[in-house]
Amino acid sequence: MQGRNEVPDTLDAQMIRDAQPLFTHREKMQLQYSVRNTHRAVGTRLSAEITRRFGMSALADGHVHIRLRGSAGQSLGAFLCKGITLEVFGDANDYVGKGLSGGRLIVYPPKAATKIIPDESIIVGNTVLYGAISGECYFSGVAGERFAVRNSGAIAVVEGTGDHGCEYMTGGIVVVLGKTGRNFAAGMSGGIAYVLDEDDSFTKR
Repeated sequence: MQGRNEVPDTLDAQMIRDAQPLFTHREKMQLQYSVRNTHRAVGTRLSAEITRRFGMSALADGHVHIRLRGSAGQSLGAFLCKGITLEVFGDANDYVGKGLSGGRLIVYPPKAATKIIPDESIIVGNTVLYGAISGECYFSGVAGERFAVRNSGAIAVVEGTGDHGCEYMTGGIVVVLGKTGRNFAAGMSGGIAYVLDEDDSFTKR
């Protein structure tokens, strides 16, 4: 019988090794790494290990603060639990914060990127915060399509969104400091969305 294919180690495996003082003595920690788009679901395994040891909400906000520089791959911070902050100096791919469960996500361009205009430049990809239940997200830039779909409790601030923002949202708060795409809030049955509508174009969407 042929064995299973080996799965290469991930950035989360390194995080778990570096976070041993957290697991042994519950120490607060700040960690820093480079990230690239082949690193997927960054923070998810660490979150699972924290949940296994301490539960989903035992740690205070920011107990573990992880700074990442570069371009994160898909599903950054998926199912991230309370107590973890992921701060990205760069950008991130699709599915950021999928199923967010109490953690905090911050994504903004590096200071050296002087030509990036936050309310015009994409900073996170499509389907961000899909099915999020709690936590916070702050994005200094525009999100792609289907932002905060099925969000039921997370708080998010973003500079703009593509089509279908807040679709089927049932709870939480979303603040859009810029333009949205078409079909905003389709099927939305709960929560609050604040949209800065400086050119009076929002009602057409």
